[in-house]
Amino acid sequence: MLYGPEHVRRYEETDGEVGHDWENGAPVLILTTRGRRSGVERKSPLIYQEHDGAYVLVASDGGAPVNPNWYQNLQAEPEVKVQVRGDRFTARARDASAAERAAVWSKMVAVWPNYEKYRKTVDREIPVVFLERI
Repeated sequence: MLYGPEHVRRYEETDGEVGHDWENGAPVLILTTRGRRSGVERKSPLIYQEHDGAYVLVASDGGAPVNPNWYQNLQAEPEVKVQVRGDRFTARARDASAAERAAVWSKMVAVWPNYEKYRKTVDREIPVVFLERI
């Protein structure tokens, strides 16, 4: 199973032929953020779903007690780069509204059931992020 930098490398080399369909068939995109302190580009392979023309991510970090670095980076700079299979584009990231969150949470849990477990075990509200192509 691919993880971290190896996952990103293989995904980019094959336009997602290797790495798009991940564990239990969960679809993965590559999100590129700019480090909020370093200014260096950081790439993360993340599970996603499409919703109303946007891509939806869950900032769970595997149920960690704090938000993941990629989420903190996009809070500082919401313009990000995205790769879905061979499609590479710029997007603007934003937090889901309460209504949007309610509309997509079950969709995200259907593709990755652990999101619900994470939600029940952390003391933070796990952010749901929309990536909108610009």
